[in-house]
Amino acid sequence: MKLNFPTLLTIFRVILIPFFIIAFYLPAYWTNIVTTAIFFVASITDLFDGYLARRWKQTTRFGAFLDPVADKVIVSAALILIVEYYHVFWITIPAIVVISREIIVSALREWMAEIGSRTKVAVSWIGKVKTTAQMLALGGLLWRYNELMEYSAIALLYIAAILTIWSMMQYLNAAKEPLLQDHSHE
Repeated sequence: MKLNFPTLLTIFRVILIPFFIIAFYLPAYWTNIVTTAIFFVASITDLFDGYLARRWKQTTRFGAFLDPVADKVIVSAALILIVEYYHVFWITIPAIVVISREIIVSALREWMAEIGSRTKVAVSWIGKVKTTAQMLALGGLLWRYNELMEYSAIALLYIAAILTIWSMMQYLNAAKEPLLQDHSHE
């Protein structure tokens, strides 16, 4: 397997994950900024790796596999760290919604690929808006610069959670026919 620049960006994002977690727990006044900076660098690489792979015609199976895994792991890690930090139900509930949706949609995509209908559950514009709201929310909740930032980030987290449910319902609706088919009589 030959590694190209977009795949190296994805690998870099995976390598950032333990540094992101370590930075969160460091007992220093600057950890919020460093944690947020690492998170945003990872988010930017997520934006560019797929774009560059398509633009430069360097898409690979490995990159297509690793990109969503890296994204889901860093988002899940950020959500878990934020839930631990705040330790309140109004942060925990949208975090559980987002993580649950990622598990459900990933399983749905895998199953749809097995039956040859993967394109029915492709990423939609709602998913892109959800991801943007989610990344801004997580950045704000990691940085916690001031109360306005925190309240805005919490509002964005709820917007992301609502869009998460909406996009999940779209994916489930698109897969409804094959999901509900009864193959026991064939």
